[in-house]
Amino acid sequence: MAVGGFCRLPTGSVVVALNLPTAVDGTGCVRVLVHAQNRARALTRLRNLGMRAVYLRGNASPPTPDEITAVLHHPDGLIWRTAPDDGVPVLSQELWHPIRALRRRPAAPA
Repeated sequence: MAVGGFCRLPTGSVVVALNLPTAVDGTGCVRVLVHAQNRARALTRLRNLGMRAVYLRGNASPPTPDEITAVLHHPDGLIWRTAPDDGVPVLSQELWHPIRALRRRPAAPA
């Protein structure tokens, strides 16, 4: 199950944040942020990208103000970066990537 949360903005839209396991090795996580009109549309955007088993239950790990700013300033409104396995967001120096970069991410060498 993905750890995540959401934040409703003054405009009525929402930012949804999810920590998802990586498909490559299953040991790492990525933090995905989605900006949409509502939670259902945010999850639909992810499902349309092939992430079929994405659900948001609860609000255990809502987006931080910095994460909200990052996703609002991205033209697609859909970004990601690596996240720690324990689900606790930490400040890192890694930049946010567009979702296209996640889908094209090369497999780890065997």
